[in-house]
Amino acid sequence: MGEIKSAFEIAMEKVNRMSEPTEEERLQWKYTPEGEKLAGRYLKEKVNLLAELNEFDEAVRAYVVKGASAILARNITLPKNDYIKQANKKAMDGLKILKKDKAAVENVFSNIRYLFNHYAEQGEAQKKQAYEALKEDLGEKIRQALQQQMNPMMGVDIDVEKQPQFQQEWRKIQMQIDTQYTNHLNEYIRELVELP
Repeated sequence: MGEIKSAFEIAMEKVNRMSEPTEEERLQWKYTPEGEKLAGRYLKEKVNLLAELNEFDEAVRAYVVKGASAILARNITLPKNDYIKQANKKAMDGLKILKKDKAAVENVFSNIRYLFNHYAEQGEAQKKQAYEALKEDLGEKIRQALQQQMNPMMGVDIDVEKQPQFQQEWRKIQMQIDTQYTNHLNEYIRELVELP
């Protein structure tokens, strides 16, 4: 019968079979996180992104840009309030600085702005319509249920919007509407990250 090995022995065999990382892999592992940190500081503080980027050697700058770009792009979200709108603008401004193909970046930004405008106008209209329909539908169901349980002559006034079932259904509907927009936004973000 064969020898039974411990998990540690199996893991060590796998480690020994692995090849040494290339110089490129080492640089990527070291400087991509540096770019991520730089993007984080840029978003939170008043940091001159270009000046900070220029402090890195030319040979590693591409890795720094890659890390920073990924963080900035992921910080672009649906503009649900003014704070998010400002954060989106800052992330987009940072990406304009980092990316070399300015025309391609602006093209993707144009698509994102169109999506944001559509979300603000059509998305809000969809939400209002869905809110009123849910309020009406659930209100009717609650009234019918109460009439069956109580004397039909008693007038019962229920605030449907405060009912837990209404709140739960409303959150579900909002998430469904937002998900449609988020899926499109994620496609644009992937494009941004891949741009040089």
